[in-house]
Amino acid sequence: MSDETVDEQIMTAVSDALQSNGYAALTMQDIADESEKSKSLLHYHYDTKEDLLVAFLDQLLTDYEQRIACRSDQPPEQRIVDFVARFVLTPEDDDRAAFHLALLEMRSQGPFNDRIREQLHRSDQLLRETAGDIIADGIEAGVFETVNSERTAALLIAALDGARTRQITLGDANTIALDGMELTYTRATVEEILSQILEPILAEECSLPSLEATLAELDREA
Repeated sequence: MSDETVDEQIMTAVSDALQSNGYAALTMQDIADESEKSKSLLHYHYDTKEDLLVAFLDQLLTDYEQRIACRSDQPPEQRIVDFVARFVLTPEDDDRAAFHLALLEMRSQGPFNDRIREQLHRSDQLLRETAGDIIADGIEAGVFETVNSERTAALLIAALDGARTRQITLGDANTIALDGMELTYTRATVEEILSQILEPILAEECSLPSLEATLAELDREA
């Protein structure tokens, strides 16, 4: 078995352990239990829990960069809907919600841990640059009117990140009525972003793809 395969298994175990235990209570033994590898094997690859979690964050961001690169040949309007749709959490997304809650716990360590803060800066920059690049590409392609792509991207990320944080911290009680439907906060926020921010900057005769169809496609990928 190659080191790469072992690393992949360990990263999957970290994800599963974070979902089950959260960040604060997470131990190397919890990760070992999820991976069916010994704790000593984990320490062979990573000296401390912090080393392992920093490597996990790095892998998460690398995987995200690869997914974005794979979609770079799609039209800008599809890419932007795909981008915002990934922030939607449904009531059935218990595992994803638990995982993002654990990541939120980890983010709280940013002010006190330089290595984690470095990964958080990378994450924020990656999200802003991804959204900004999509909007800039859309302007160049004549899909969007001329706007400040960096400022628009910053607004999108602030709204999306805030919505996800609110939903995972308030749980099932956190729904909102929109157009006669009861939606999760992330879904309602994405709907409003599409209708109030992105659709108004569309060029004439251009339209955004269906959010429902995009979410269905993401479900098939999962």
